[in-house]
Amino acid sequence: MAESAAKAPVDVRHKVYEDALALVIGTLFVSLGVNMYSHAGLVTGSTAGLAFLLHYVSGLPFGVIFFTINLPFYYFAFRRMGARFTGKTFCAVALVSGFSLLHPHFIAYEKLDLFYCAILGGLMMGTGFVVLFRHKASLGGINVVTLFLQDRYGLRAGKLQMGVDVVIVLLALFVVTPKVLLASVLGAVAANLVIAMNHRPGRYMGM
Repeated sequence: MAESAAKAPVDVRHKVYEDALALVIGTLFVSLGVNMYSHAGLVTGSTAGLAFLLHYVSGLPFGVIFFTINLPFYYFAFRRMGARFTGKTFCAVALVSGFSLLHPHFIAYEKLDLFYCAILGGLMMGTGFVVLFRHKASLGGINVVTLFLQDRYGLRAGKLQMGVDVVIVLLALFVVTPKVLLASVLGAVAANLVIAMNHRPGRYMGM
């Protein structure tokens, strides 16, 4: 009897309230990192990087730009990941956009060291991404399109994403100084290190 109980499958599916809390916690972490990057004038890759560039050039709030440029990508998210993933992603993007507008009303930065901010902000964003990924959500954008193109046409998603990030970095050279760009690269390394260490197949059982 005890042996059969020990072999009983464990329910690892997330509850609705757990997904909801994860969306709030993950987007709070990401948006705080975004807020730090915005104040320090740093940039990052993917859709967020494009939103940063447009934010610096136009002066419009990052949150407004980030939410707007993500709108066309929900079609690809729905086609590749389904309605549930798309709904969570829409909520995550909306929360990051909203929180990034909210943080400045509660946090004031008297001093932000460029490289310290880049690494700490990168770690914050990486942690937030892991929380979102583990609850089957993302921040949409270019990554969803690359996965869609990989499924549809056999193009390598990793190479496509890398190509897009390279273009964004090259565009950033016209907006930020080489020192800021170097700090931004270190921040990207920090964020991806967190994701690589904590988001691997077999390391987490939650669904």
